[in-house]
Amino acid sequence: MTSTNPPAPSIDGAALLDEVEAFHRRFNVFPTEHAYVAVTLWDAHAHLMDALDGTARLAFLSPEPGSGKSRALEIVETLTPRAATTVNASANALFRLVAADGGTPTVLFDEIDTVFGPKAGGNEEVRGFLNSGYRRGAKSLRCVGDGANQNPEWFSSFCAVAMAGLGSLPDTILTRSVIIRMRKKAPNEKCEPYRRRVHEKQGHILRDRLADWCATIHNQVAQAWPEMPEGVTDRPADVWEPLLAVADAAGGHWPDRARTACIALIKAASEGDQASLGVRLLTDLRDRVFCGVDRMPTAAILEVLLQLDDAPWSDLSEDGQNSKPLTARALSKLLSQYVRPDNAPIKPRGIRIGSTTPKGYYAEDLSDAWNRYCPPDPGESATSATSATPQVTGGESVAEAPSESRHMFTETDTRTLRSVS
Repeated sequence: MTSTNPPAPSIDGAALLDEVEAFHRRFNVFPTEHAYVAVTLWDAHAHLMDALDGTARLAFLSPEPGSGKSRALEIVETLTPRAATTVNASANALFRLVAADGGTPTVLFDEIDTVFGPKAGGNEEVRGFLNSGYRRGAKSLRCVGDGANQNPEWFSSFCAVAMAGLGSLPDTILTRSVIIRMRKKAPNEKCEPYRRRVHEKQGHILRDRLADWCATIHNQVAQAWPEMPEGVTDRPADVWEPLLAVADAAGGHWPDRARTACIALIKAASEGDQASLGVRLLTDLRDRVFCGVDRMPTAAILEVLLQLDDAPWSDLSEDGQNSKPLTARALSKLLSQYVRPDNAPIKPRGIRIGSTTPKGYYAEDLSDAWNRYCPPDPGESATSATSATPQVTGGESVAEAPSESRHMFTETDTRTLRSVS
């Protein structure tokens, strides 16, 4: 009789992810429960790069040192395949690392603020590596050779990348990332001290078990089209698709926890985003300056903007050092980036006020940009105007003027508007 070996026991993916999460909880204090879910799924997805079309970047960010970012990256290092930690690597070195034999690496960038911070000089090539490497097939052209004997060669940049740093990152990287905003531990928050020579081995055991499980779900993940939570589309969907595929393959409570974390972290990221200066200007013009009025002189617009305490307009910096209030010239420059409904750049036009025709802006010229770039109208701007709005009709403020005058300045108004330089 021919003996047969018993089949290998199946691996409980949900229980294994529970163990990975528990390992993080021993050494990391994350800001929310959702962060533990996301980081655990990210660890697992790094073992499945051959099965995925895209990868999420993972960004541990904080405003102050000592918030646990580097420790979080250190634990991720023990759990992911072929982990390579760097503080400051050149783009060429990164491309060659990804192209090296032995499999796709997991690149871990500590102190990423030294690469993209205000004194770092941009590092456009590293940014290009990080921007392009989130999807399979991304390649960059590099010259390879000695001296004058150089030949062009394509290098892949597709790999899992986790980052830790102070402050923020370029928008093009943030929008491709799961963002964990770390903070200093509160007095009542405790975690176990991490001792590399002891705990790294424990992490590696979990890493190898993750690799074994991921090998069993490789084909399932490669063919998966995970259902996205309602409202999650475009780039956020690209970021979360591989993580949700892992959660679905694990089963148990992970699919539900993953989708809850997806919604919560996307919302937190959007609330933490700082809109571009142009979008901020458009939104303030719609909701806090025009407020239903169909035209406004430039001087009146500036007077309102410069009185907004929670806005940047009274303290703009063009070179990172010298700050000055928003001027008519700067206002025109910012708005000219956007176009009117007829596709012409937004420019100031003459507005008849009594016997004068000062330059100003029309709501109809701004309407298309408002619809395309601004967040949804809060619904109050059409009925309430800021009390700071200067008087532009016969002795009445825009907020107090009758509805007719809120939509057209009277020609009898000869008040000289206070100019703001």
